[in-house]
Amino acid sequence: MKQKNPLVGELCAEFAGTLILILFGVGVVAQVSTSADGSLGDHDSIAWAWGLGVTLGVYVAARLSGAHLNPAVTLALAVFQGFAWRKVLPYAVAQTLGAFVAALIVRVSYADLISAVDPDHTIATQGIFSTLPGNGVADVSLSSAFLDQVVGTAILVFVIFALTSAWNNPPMANLGPVVVGLLVVAIGMAWGANAGYAINPARDFGPRLASFITGYGGAWRDQDGGLYFWLPIVAPLIGGLVGGGLFKVLIERNLTEEPGEDEAVGEPVPETVDSRDRESAGRR
Repeated sequence: MKQKNPLVGELCAEFAGTLILILFGVGVVAQVSTSADGSLGDHDSIAWAWGLGVTLGVYVAARLSGAHLNPAVTLALAVFQGFAWRKVLPYAVAQTLGAFVAALIVRVSYADLISAVDPDHTIATQGIFSTLPGNGVADVSLSSAFLDQVVGTAILVFVIFALTSAWNNPPMANLGPVVVGLLVVAIGMAWGANAGYAINPARDFGPRLASFITGYGGAWRDQDGGLYFWLPIVAPLIGGLVGGGLFKVLIERNLTEEPGEDEAVGEPVPETVDSRDRESAGRR
C-alpha cells in the first residue's frame, strides 16, 4: 500500500474544517441580511452560528491537523509553540481556499435572495461575505477598526492557548472544540461593533475574493471608498502574536508542574505528524 503524505492530509483537514466554519458563518449572515422583516435571525443568531461553525469545523479537522482554521492561530503556534514553519504558508493557503469555496457555495445558494434585496450587489450586502468598519453603517475610523481586530484576535489566541495547554488543566479533548466555539460566540457578542470580528485573515479574504469575482466590484473597499481588505489580514496576524506572547509571559512561564502522560490535552494529537510536531500538538 502506498504511504500517504501526512501534510496532504493535514491540509485537506484545514480546508474542510474552514469550509464548514464559513458555510455556517457566512450562511447565517446571508440568511439574516436577506430577511426583509428580520424574522430569520438577528445579531445573536449570527454570533451563535459563527461559534457553532467553529465548533463543528474543529471537530472535523482536529484529529488530522489540530484544526487551526485561521492563519493568525497558525502563525502564533509557529512563533510560540513550536509548530513547523514549513507548514505555515500551506496551512494558510488551505484555510483561505476552504473559506473561498464555502463563500462561493453560499453566494450561489443565496443568489436569488441577494438579488431580491440588492440587485446591484452593493455595499448593502457586501457584509454577508466580508467585514467592514462599523459593519458598514457606523462611523468607525480605520485606527479603531485596526485596534479592534488586534484586541479581538489577541483574546482569541490567548484563550485558545489556555484551553489547549496540557499544563493548564484544559477541558477534555472532546470538549475543547465546544469551548473554543463558545469563545467565538463571546467575542462576537462583545467585540462585533467596530469591525465585525473577522479575527481571521482566511475568513475575511476568502469570502471577499469570492464576492468580488461574483459581482461585488467594491469588495476591496469600505463604505467610504477606502481600500480596506488589508486590515482584516494584517491586524489579526498582529493580534495573534500579541495574544500568544501574553499567554507565554503571563501564564505559561508560571506553570511549574509538567503534565503526566495520562492527562488530557485540548485537542487530539495528529498521528501523522513527525516527532517535533507531535510534541507541539501535545502542548496545544
